[in-house]
Amino acid sequence: MDYQDICLHVQRIARNAGDFIREERRKISASDVETKSTASFVTYVDKTAEKMIVEELRKLIPEAGYVTEEGTAGSAGEQLIWIIDPLDGTTNYIHGIMPSSVSIALAENGEPVVGVVYEIGLNELYYAWKDGPAFLNGREISVTSSSRSEDTLIGTGFPYYDFDRLEDYIDVLRYLMKNTRGLRRMGSAAVDLCYVAVGRFDAFFEHALHPWDVAAGALIVMQAGGKVTDFNGGGNWLFGGEIIAAASNYFPEFYGIVHSRLGAQDYSGK
Repeated sequence: MDYQDICLHVQRIARNAGDFIREERRKISASDVETKSTASFVTYVDKTAEKMIVEELRKLIPEAGYVTEEGTAGSAGEQLIWIIDPLDGTTNYIHGIMPSSVSIALAENGEPVVGVVYEIGLNELYYAWKDGPAFLNGREISVTSSSRSEDTLIGTGFPYYDFDRLEDYIDVLRYLMKNTRGLRRMGSAAVDLCYVAVGRFDAFFEHALHPWDVAAGALIVMQAGGKVTDFNGGGNWLFGGEIIAAASNYFPEFYGIVHSRLGAQDYSGK
């Protein structure tokens, strides 16, 4: 399978969806916003963009399954699965702030092999494929060379569910506030991961995530020379709901900070 060729087609699909999303921002009103749960929203823009993306991807690989945020299409155990977030950062979008993004990944046997993230407001297209480089708007990118917390800027997100881990999460934030250049909460995990890949952030962590939040961005980080794990240093970041991504030089220290507070604990209440 030619991952690079597939990635080229997905870039076009992501840009087209992003153009639609950008244009619709001028028309959207409060009555168009549906509440899925507290602090989780959806609009006709998310749903329409997802349908547009799925329709085009079906032409590209007809036999593939889907994991989609808005449930437009599903999976029945296919070897190839598209993982799609048509609008990552919906809350930002409905409030008229950046960033928001289109995130599309192709996974083969559970491993992302193509990843495209289109940040709509800045017109930034990030992409990568397995065994290839990572790019931003055609320029090859790489993670930073930072190795000490005092030299780093960290990205994170705030969970809107699964609050059992909140105190430990705040403990990580407290440590990072005191020992790094600062923390940023952008509101789109896909963009956060791309910012690690391009060297704007040195690391990112978050929990209470979904596969469509991280699949494309995490692949882009890895192909840009970074490292991605779950909070216990394993590979369950795609479907496990938690992720650490960092520049390779900084990963050992950053992993220790997060793991010591959030790793290897049972939050099920048992």
